[in-house]
This record gives sequence, structure tokens and C-alpha cells, in this order.
Amino acid sequence: MTDKEKNQIAIYRNQGMSYTQISKKMDLSINAVKTYCKRHGLGGVRAYEVESNAVITVCEQCGQTVKQNPGRKQKRFCSDKCRNAWWNDHMDLVKKKANYECVCEKCGKPFVSYGNKNRKYCSHECYIEDRFGGTR
Repeated sequence: MTDKEKNQIAIYRNQGMSYTQISKKMDLSINAVKTYCKRHGLGGVRAYEVESNAVITVCEQCGQTVKQNPGRKQKRFCSDKCRNAWWNDHMDLVKKKANYECVCEKCGKPFVSYGNKNRKYCSHECYIEDRFGGTR
């Protein structure tokens, strides 16, 4: 590897390019690029961030700023608590694909079962009554 190639690899890594992108662009093996980068402190995940284009994200539930990790999918919520609260408030936006129409074996009422097409009863009360003959 020439000095010119080494300098070019350093430039590309500082711009946030991955090992694969560099190897394809410079027609080098990916292992050569990866080894050079790791030996010269250019390894790990690199993200090219321009402060003028930095996107500040706020939590959709509480409005706090959300810390984004470079090289990862963009976060919408600041915590699991906010994420769960938001989805519980917006159940109409959940894409349910596994809805099954069933009929209760005890009372004969139709009901919708999510994720289990073999469900027999519409409620716990119907199950107890059918299985054990009533409540205690």
C-alpha cells in the first residue's frame, strides 16, 4: 500500500466512510483497509457530522431532546417509558396483522383474537365456567 493510498484511506474514514465503501472505491481488499485503519487509530464506527446539518430530535411523548447514536437508526423517544406510553395512547396506529375471528365455545359470542387462531374462549370467566362448572 502506497503512502498516497494510506492518506486517502484516512481522509475517507474521517468523512465517515465504512471499510467496505473505501475498499470498493480504492479497489483494495477490505481486510487490508480494515487492518490499516485499526493499526492507525481509524477503527470503529465513524460518523461524519456537520454541525449546521445536525438534526435535533425531541421525544414524541414528553418533548425532551433525544440523544442520537451515530450510525444507528434514529430514535423517536427518550426512554422506554415514553415509548410505551405513546404507543398505548395511539393504539389505532399499531399495524395488527394477526387478527383472527373466533367463536367462544362456552357462550357462543364471536370475538377477535390477536396472534392465536386456536383460542377457544372470549374471556377467563367463560373458560372457568366451561372447564370447572362455574366460579368458586
